[in-house]
Amino acid sequence: MTFKPDVFGIPLKKASDVDILKPLKNLITSRYQSTEQESFISAINEFAKLRSNAVCRTLDYHENSLELLYRYYDQLVALEGKIPAAEIQIPFKWKDAFEKGSIFGSRTSKTVSSLGYEKACVMFNIAALQSQVAGVQSPDSDDSLKLSAKLLQQSSGILNGLKGWVLSAVGSEPTADMQPDTLVALSAFMVAQAQEVFVSKAIQDRMKPAVIAKLCAQCEELYSEASKQMGREMLKPLWDRDWVSRVAGKQLAFSALAQFYQSRVCNEQKAVGEEISRLRQAVELFKSAETRSGNAGQVAEQIARSQSLLETALKDNDFIYHERVPDVRTLPPIGKAAVAKSLPVPERFTTNFSDLFESLVPVQVQQALSQCDVRRQDIVNKEVSKLKEATQLLNSVLASLNLPAAVEETSSGEQLPPSLREKSAAVVEKGGLESLERIIKELPELLQRNMELLDECERQLKEEADSDLQLRQQFKEKWTRTPSASLTATFQANATKYRKVIETAVAADSTVKSKLDANREGMQMLSEGPEALANSIPSSSSAGASGDSPPVQKLRKLMEEVEAIKAEREVIESELKSATVDLREVFLTALAADGAINEPAVSTEKLGEIFKSLQKQVADSLTRQETLIVNIQEGHQELMAKSGSVGGERERLLKIVAASHDVFMELTDNLREGTKFYNDLTQLLVTFQGKISDYCFARRTEKEELLKDLTSGLAAANTGPAPQAPAHHATTQPTTKTAPPRPPPPSTTPSSASAPTPPPTAASNPYQGAPPYSQQGQLPYPVQPQGMPAPPGGYAYPQYPVYTPMPQGYNPYFAAPPQGYPQAPYPQQGGYAAPPYPQQPPTNWPPKP
Repeated sequence: MTFKPDVFGIPLKKASDVDILKPLKNLITSRYQSTEQESFISAINEFAKLRSNAVCRTLDYHENSLELLYRYYDQLVALEGKIPAAEIQIPFKWKDAFEKGSIFGSRTSKTVSSLGYEKACVMFNIAALQSQVAGVQSPDSDDSLKLSAKLLQQSSGILNGLKGWVLSAVGSEPTADMQPDTLVALSAFMVAQAQEVFVSKAIQDRMKPAVIAKLCAQCEELYSEASKQMGREMLKPLWDRDWVSRVAGKQLAFSALAQFYQSRVCNEQKAVGEEISRLRQAVELFKSAETRSGNAGQVAEQIARSQSLLETALKDNDFIYHERVPDVRTLPPIGKAAVAKSLPVPERFTTNFSDLFESLVPVQVQQALSQCDVRRQDIVNKEVSKLKEATQLLNSVLASLNLPAAVEETSSGEQLPPSLREKSAAVVEKGGLESLERIIKELPELLQRNMELLDECERQLKEEADSDLQLRQQFKEKWTRTPSASLTATFQANATKYRKVIETAVAADSTVKSKLDANREGMQMLSEGPEALANSIPSSSSAGASGDSPPVQKLRKLMEEVEAIKAEREVIESELKSATVDLREVFLTALAADGAINEPAVSTEKLGEIFKSLQKQVADSLTRQETLIVNIQEGHQELMAKSGSVGGERERLLKIVAASHDVFMELTDNLREGTKFYNDLTQLLVTFQGKISDYCFARRTEKEELLKDLTSGLAAANTGPAPQAPAHHATTQPTTKTAPPRPPPPSTTPSSASAPTPPPTAASNPYQGAPPYSQQGQLPYPVQPQGMPAPPGGYAYPQYPVYTPMPQGYNPYFAAPPQGYPQAPYPQQGGYAAPPYPQQPPTNWPPKP
């Protein structure tokens, strides 16, 4: 007796094409340096092409199609561990594989902005396509049967594994095909079909009847479990019309096959009575299977073969053995041989996997590197601040003592000390006071640009949250998507952080302006040039101290030490800022070994090794400065004691000019850093707004999909029986009609006979004059919400021009809809008033004859 497996597969989910290029590019470019971005861009393009081939087109039922899904799934798994889940805002939309939405009250499609959801849907499609490929394999080839059994077992394992994490991946109620109960039923069905393939292979290989009987008994048990799961009331509406009956028919058929092959074992053992009992049972089960499956002739060969063997056994028993035929219920149960089982999901589906984003490190390593860089920057800032504060203190002490001008040698007739001449030239070279004032005037414009960007980010978040809250209050528990508040916590925290950063910058701007105003006189004198400065400084009234006196010589040497210590600090500061630490491999090794990274311990140890010597140099420089200041003050006292107080107004101006030079250089650095800060902040806010726009677009897509399903569900819902018409509208007719008595003939007058009879007037319409009913504006939600971000094609923006100020209220990140795209979701119909509602016939209609 021949037997060929009847395998049928699971339908595949259908994905909508979505732009993944822009969101991924925005994310990558915001996290990595420009030198690394080019390689990532090519990888993103390849990834988008791979998705398009794997899920956005119809796949053939072939192993090559499976390879496409395998490759895309492996890339998804690799990418998911390298990108923070909260930062991916791609609205992945997938349709229900069975395209039925009544079960579980679910929808026929679902949109979720999550790589986990995309991965779950792709995994479902892998299992579905494996079952489809298994179903088209030739039953006459050993290799094909082996491949079919392997694919069905893998499909069962994938579905069984998917049920454990699908709810966390979706984040809300999934479509019917992704419900855990559905996945359990499909997994049981796949493993039963795999056992069926093994039965077919055993029959073709002519294995011993005892072995085949055990395989069939196990297959019957597996189909019994599958029939039980698939036959649940909540799952029945999901399947195609004949699935449940076919599975139930297979259960009966394999029970019959088990009895049939066990009867062959009895025949070998000459147990004719048991053989007859099992053959009778087999014939009955085969007929029941044929009836239950609704496919007449499906097991005709098995019925004929069993019937023939039964007749032969009965004849032999009647003439030879005369054994009692036992009741089949008293026979020993047939053993079972479980060969098919759910295979575990492999770590990688493709054998030669090549990670497109190999240079991207896992999220844990990214976070550890980020924290390490924060620690490094803190150390650098702390040490540099120590040096700058010490230098400012040293400069203020020197300015208060009119040094080094007081001990400098001047040529004959020269009133301006060389150091002040150099300081004036340096100020002029940097643009003087006018340059500082120009930069300060630009700061409010730079600030305003950043404030507008941040305000727009917060506006988009608030608008999306308000829309979600409104619809949640309107639809109550039917509004099943994740609340906005739980998704935007990171966005809100970052917005608050940026707001505080801007407030700190505003305070710093105010400090800079105060210092400028306090030192404006000296800066103005320095900005006019050395010659003008020399003319504005009064001439010395005395010769002052001799250049050969011991106090002057001592102070000059101390001034040389001052210049030396300042030069050393510039070198130390440069080394501090250029010091780098790359702990990527260290963190990767720790993650691979322990599954976790102790970032504080590792970073502290490595950073201590790198900055230990530089920190020691900073401490030595500060200690030397303390001694140097004491020596300078002592030397100045000796000079004053020997030469006496000199200068008056001249000395006052010299001190002002010297102090103003130091403040000018300090403010120049501060304003340069401030301008860079505002422009860098603009780049951060541009990226931040791009992420928020991606998020809002994904949420809008999800919202519109859910609204569509809810409104279509309301339209298709059963609203109950129609209300009964009022009693006065009844039009019942009596069964018998009795003519009324004839009235007497009316008396007519000439005047009445000649008067024309007016036509009957229609009853007045109680709704006449009411405003026409229009569906426009009656929806419970806006069809096209105003102010939402444009789709990905609309908010793609070029690199923001760093020094280009943004006009007031201008938003370069929101693009208008493309030309020719209708602004309204459907044409507005004006001037066509709907007929009054409800419409009732006039009371005098139809007219009487």
